[in-house]
Amino acid sequence: MSIVIKTEGLTFSYSEQEHNILDNLSMEVKKGEILAILGLSGSGKSTLCYCLSGIIPHVYSGKLSGEVRIDGHSTQEMDMTMIATKLGIVFQNPETQLFFPMVESELAFGPENLCIDRDEIKKRIDLTLDLLNIKEKRNEKTGHLSGGQKQLIALASVLTLKPKILIFDEVMSQIDEKGKNAIKDIILQLKKEGKTVIMVSHNLDNIDIADRIMTLKNGRLKRFEESL
Repeated sequence: MSIVIKTEGLTFSYSEQEHNILDNLSMEVKKGEILAILGLSGSGKSTLCYCLSGIIPHVYSGKLSGEVRIDGHSTQEMDMTMIATKLGIVFQNPETQLFFPMVESELAFGPENLCIDRDEIKKRIDLTLDLLNIKEKRNEKTGHLSGGQKQLIALASVLTLKPKILIFDEVMSQIDEKGKNAIKDIILQLKKEGKTVIMVSHNLDNIDIADRIMTLKNGRLKRFEESL
């Protein structure tokens, strides 16, 4: 099974901090697996997500050393547009990812920025809405949706870019049990389609579908079994 994400000696601290929030962290993520990363609030989970997705160093800066590679390419040498075609990230708060008043416009935005043909964009939107079982939301206003529905639209906006790697950063922390089960079912379906998924959570119950669990503590990753 091929490696789609690899970090080597990844070390990072924000400019105002003296200690490293990530400390010489090395990991590999295999194609088609669901990897879960478990950690307490403040352990650096979101920072790791930012590094894996290129948000660090392209959007947020700090003291960075080591390397993150996606499909063998360093994220420091890729621009965010290139990264977005390979890896998508869904955040805890969907409000940070929704920019348009209408659902269809939200889903079309990413592919339009990549200058994808209109017919292909429509096809991607159709397939994504069908996958997430939210076809009836296509012409709704994003502001009228529930928190769980907004989370699905945020995910849909990522899926229309057709990335083969997806990161879910605490996406189940603010939704009910029904919503959590829906997200888990979607992740399992994405795995069947050959996608690679990284789930990040502070709650072990939210990541029970993972193939592998690692814990993040003091800037280091360990296998879950080793941290017990």
